[in-house]
Amino acid sequence: MGIGKETRMEYFNNIYKDKTVLVTGHTGFKGSWLSIWLRELGANVIGYALDPYTEKDNFVLAKLEDKITDIRGDIRDKKNLKEVFDKYKPEFVFHLAAQPLVRLSYENPIETYEINVMGTINVLECIRETPETKIGIMITTDKCYENKEQIWGYRETDPLGGYDPYSSSKGAAEIAISSWRNSFFNPKDYEKHKKSIASVRAGNVIGGGDWSLDRIIPDCIRALEKDEAISIRNPKAIRPWEHVLEPLSGYLLLGQKMYEEPSKYCEGWNFGPNLDSIVSVWKIGEKIIKYYGSGKLEDKSKKGELHEAKLLSLDITKARFNLGWKPRWDIDKAIEKTVEWYKEYSNEDGYELCVKQIKEFFSKEKIK
Repeated sequence: MGIGKETRMEYFNNIYKDKTVLVTGHTGFKGSWLSIWLRELGANVIGYALDPYTEKDNFVLAKLEDKITDIRGDIRDKKNLKEVFDKYKPEFVFHLAAQPLVRLSYENPIETYEINVMGTINVLECIRETPETKIGIMITTDKCYENKEQIWGYRETDPLGGYDPYSSSKGAAEIAISSWRNSFFNPKDYEKHKKSIASVRAGNVIGGGDWSLDRIIPDCIRALEKDEAISIRNPKAIRPWEHVLEPLSGYLLLGQKMYEEPSKYCEGWNFGPNLDSIVSVWKIGEKIIKYYGSGKLEDKSKKGELHEAKLLSLDITKARFNLGWKPRWDIDKAIEKTVEWYKEYSNEDGYELCVKQIKEFFSKEKIK
């Protein structure tokens, strides 16, 4: 099965139809969902990434290697990356490739910085050196902010920071993005360089097809599939939870707006959930058990564990007012659809399962 004239999605003013779009990190969780969505929108998708993490990853189950241009490469390899830009000349770039885990960054801090900072700079340089590339959307994280464990959500104008190597590497990446935008892609000089660069920050993203280590949803599913108790390492930590389609819809909408008005939206943007979706890790575990239909939780928190933020949320006022974007699924719907994917992936076509959920996400209206 695949796309056709009668089934192709027509969202975002058909901006992506017949466009060449490069997605770095397309073998990952968010990157695979974005690649599927872009393909359904009629884009010519070029993926550049390392191998998928497991044989059950969304990329593998959706058989994306047969549906898009699938390229293996490391974003630290500027020469190889530039060859991809030179060959395919992408008009849009969505940069998602990263070392995305807090705990792993304690084990490999230098590599984390090499990937998240220098990798981002390599992408920015390739955009700068490729005349055909017009729009770059650089994906970072909500953890890029200097976290004061406050109850208020962070705004795009708040200070950047990061306690651990992962969070600080993303804060550093944001600084690099801002510097390159000011120095080489300044909106005031758009008529000279013809490029638009924005950065985007999402909350704790959940959904089907994520099998990463040290993430609550994959940890829960692995335990449930083995009929084991779910170990919760940081039960009181509060996070902004959202289904993967929420931020991706924001990224795609932002790309549309940047294409239509290139010098207006070249900034940082938050795409987080509504306030009622900002809940504890323990509460997420309880909801997973509810929708899965079985399971139990065990508090495995210990003193002396590696530092992880206890309270973090995003203010999404800017995206609401300036883009017309808003979350569509509350926390229960997000958990329900996530669990649904994991209960069905072994019996359904992975690609069609994702497409079905994308269509459900927009079941009552179109994004324009």
